[in-house]
Amino acid sequence: MIEYKNVLFCTDFSDDANIAFLHAVNLCKKYGAKLHILHVPHSPYTYARNVVDEHVPEEKAHMGEAVFDEEIVRKAEHELRNTYGGRLEGLLEDCKFVIRCGAPDVEIIRYANKHDIDVIVMGSLGKAELDRLVHGSTVANVSRYAHCHVMAIRNPAKQFTLPGKMV
Repeated sequence: MIEYKNVLFCTDFSDDANIAFLHAVNLCKKYGAKLHILHVPHSPYTYARNVVDEHVPEEKAHMGEAVFDEEIVRKAEHELRNTYGGRLEGLLEDCKFVIRCGAPDVEIIRYANKHDIDVIVMGSLGKAELDRLVHGSTVANVSRYAHCHVMAIRNPAKQFTLPGKMV
């Protein structure tokens, strides 16, 4: 029997993510699971795939450039709570709001491993279409490397067509 105790909902505040949120809440209600809501703010910097632009604490700032500062993290958490906090349908006491800085797929997998996540729920298409060309799809990378189930929820209002003459 499938039993979910920890559900990780990942968001970039896209339309697909907002639809995925409904599925994550539904899973938590059905299984009595704890909901973790995670957001990785978009970095204004371009970086190689093997370099992660993580937050550097003040005491270690002399060792390298801090790409994200506390203000970005604070604003991101505020946006997360404002967007989803009022829509938790009684799950607020069993919900954790999380901001991580770095490459989204890496941070999602890292968080899922560390917090015994049973299923990751995320929108199939996010806002960062340009990043997809350079780094690949976040959903594809998370699906490939996560230790748990991954649900990619698409927006049914968007029409998709198959390449070529596939019917």
